[in-house]
Amino acid sequence: MAQQNQWQRVNQKEEEDKNKEIKSALDINKTLIDHLAIGITEFLGSMKFLIACILLFTVWICWNLNFLNGLKPFDPFPFPVLEMVVSLFAVVLSVSVLINQNRQGKIEKVRQRVEFEVNVRAENEITKVLQMLHDIQQEMGMNHKHDHELEAMKEQIDIKQLHQTFDEQEGKKDS
Repeated sequence: MAQQNQWQRVNQKEEEDKNKEIKSALDINKTLIDHLAIGITEFLGSMKFLIACILLFTVWICWNLNFLNGLKPFDPFPFPVLEMVVSLFAVVLSVSVLINQNRQGKIEKVRQRVEFEVNVRAENEITKVLQMLHDIQQEMGMNHKHDHELEAMKEQIDIKQLHQTFDEQEGKKDS
C-alpha cells in the first residue's frame, strides 16, 4: 500500500510537470504590436470594413461625377486620387494578410506541439495500463510465455529524445 501511494505521488508530480510544459507552450507572448496586428486584421477582414469601403467608393464616385448637388468634384474622372487610395488599401490589406498568415503559422506550431504532448501522454498512460495489467497477471500467478511485443510496448517513451528529434527536423525544414 505504501509503495502504491509513493507511485501515485510520483505520477502526480510528473503529471503536474507535463501540464506546466503544455501551458507554457500555449502562452504565446502577445505584445502591444501583436494585439494591434490582430485588431487591424480582424477589422480589415470584417463585413463592416467591406460595407464601409463600398459606401466610401460609391459616395466618392457619385460626388466626383457631380451626382450630389452642391458638392464640388475634387477628383475628376478617371479618379486618379481614388486609384491611389485603393492602391494604398491594397498594400495595407496584403501586408495584413501576410501578418495574419505568420500568426496562424505560429499558432499551428503550438497546436502541433500540444497535440504531440497529448499523444505522448496518452502513450505513457497506455504503457502504464499495460504494466499494471502485467503486474496483476503476475500477482494472480498467470505467468504465460515471454511476450517480446508486450515487453516492447511497456517501455517508456523518451520524451526528451522525441523533442530533440522533432526540433532537429524543424531546423532542417527552416533551412
